[in-house]
Amino acid sequence: MDFGFTLKPDHPIERMVALTRQAEAAGFTYGWLFDSHVLWREPYPLLTLMALNTERMRLGTCVTNPGTREPSVTASALATLNDISGGRMDLGIGRGDSARRVMGKPPTTVARLEEAVRLIRDLVEGRAVDQDGTELRLGWTRRDRLPVWVAAYGPQALRSTARVADGIVLQLADPDLIRWFLGQLHEAAREEGRQRPEIRVMAAAPAHVGDLASCRDRVRWFPALVSNHVVDLVNRYDRSQLPPALTGYIRDREGYDYHHHAEVGSDNAAFVGDDVVDRFCVIGPVEEHIRKLRELEAAGVHQFNLYLMNGDEERTLEIYGRDIIPQFRTAPPSAAGQAERTAIS
Repeated sequence: MDFGFTLKPDHPIERMVALTRQAEAAGFTYGWLFDSHVLWREPYPLLTLMALNTERMRLGTCVTNPGTREPSVTASALATLNDISGGRMDLGIGRGDSARRVMGKPPTTVARLEEAVRLIRDLVEGRAVDQDGTELRLGWTRRDRLPVWVAAYGPQALRSTARVADGIVLQLADPDLIRWFLGQLHEAAREEGRQRPEIRVMAAAPAHVGDLASCRDRVRWFPALVSNHVVDLVNRYDRSQLPPALTGYIRDREGYDYHHHAEVGSDNAAFVGDDVVDRFCVIGPVEEHIRKLRELEAAGVHQFNLYLMNGDEERTLEIYGRDIIPQFRTAPPSAAGQAERTAIS
């Protein structure tokens, strides 16, 4: 399993650089930034600093969207960052949540998202595209291959992901729900005619080490964040099409203030119970982290993306680098079998 981390771009610049350096030294191989340009700092200059202060780590947005970011501009930014980083950029993209809603706009459509993925990838990799009847090409790009990770939950988005993505971003760490989503994804891929492609799977969620009570308080914001996507799903689909373990907890949700998005201690999370926190996050002593990460790995997860925004960030990186990541550097005996079972046939 690979390990990534995501920062909310609200730290002092010097600390963001220091955290990135520490993460690479600790064995993290992916570094991601939230993209919500009104709430927090602009991610692309920060990705430039991260690229200049790392050697091997792959970098990207987790996630951008094609509404607040015009796709050809995103492509140009990523191609330029490939120049700076030596070809280490990935694209994480979705329909848009906080970046859109804080501006009073809804998420974009799945169709627009899919079109943007194709356009951005083609431009970064040096191919010409037709955009609204005009041919565009980045003649100067290095033509590095651009891995694309799509954030998806609903049936339409999962089918689109099966058509165009290299990886899927699942914002939760519940192994049972991961299996449900991957079952939907694999079925969609078969129906789309993809023959055993490897779609990488990212479980993105906060992790915190310590006693359960204090950990729960640190990460309770996360199921509240996920609830925004769940509300979209229940408004678009019959609940019978969705697992109760995903939809049941929003029953007492009253609203969400995006100005306190992804914030420890926010009132946004008042409706979130301990059982949901335990399922959606990775918390507790080191041994519990290792146990749950093994379960996620067995469910088909290739990258655990640690949302590093719960306080004590340096300590979390230190513990993961010393006690947890080394446990996943040697694959367990069943790893080959797990990879075979999770491949799309």
